[in-house]
Amino acid sequence: MRHSERHRTHRTGWLRAAVLGANDGIVSTASLVLGVAAAGAGTKAILVAGVAGLVSGAMSMAAGEYVSVSSQADTERADLARESKELAANIGQEHEELVSIYIKRGLDRPLATSVATQLMAHDALGAHARDELGISETLTAKPVQAAFASAATFAAGAALPLLAALLIPETALMWGVAGCSLVFLAGLGLVAARAGGAPALPSVLRVAFWGALAMGLTTAVGSLFGAVG
Repeated sequence: MRHSERHRTHRTGWLRAAVLGANDGIVSTASLVLGVAAAGAGTKAILVAGVAGLVSGAMSMAAGEYVSVSSQADTERADLARESKELAANIGQEHEELVSIYIKRGLDRPLATSVATQLMAHDALGAHARDELGISETLTAKPVQAAFASAATFAAGAALPLLAALLIPETALMWGVAGCSLVFLAGLGLVAARAGGAPALPSVLRVAFWGALAMGLTTAVGSLFGAVG
């Protein structure tokens, strides 16, 4: 019989990195554009600052994501290596650990013992990695995938407010970029919710609120420095 249920947990690794990258791209670039505009800079200076922010931000996202996810992957490998040694040194104790885990999850001892025995006979390290350590193929850390997803989505997100700044007349640039960026953020929240199977409204409100806050604060700082100058 074909398994017809569709789950989305296999998307969590790249989806988290992609949403984070796109959100940062929109928010940081729109905030940069608004801050520079509020300080009194012309369109050319605004676009130069925005492009510089896009390039540096994308590289920073890629490097940061790669380093952080690599650290997670290193920890997972170290835990698996330690677990492999423990299995070789004391298979009986490791079997009992697995039995205890299954009992805590609701199985009676005879069934838990049978399940642990069969799973360890099939793949002892895999069973302990999944059920004792919480490491699975679906959720395992993938540094390169996360780095590319973050960099690409940051650049894509950052390009949106830059495009708005390029097309909107200078007299309406600030309000236009702010409004377009909020629409972009709301769209990102909707796409992320749909991809993850989550309710749309909380996701949309979450990204729009924090984006509006960041743009508002940066605009205020830009206005302050513009007034001082």
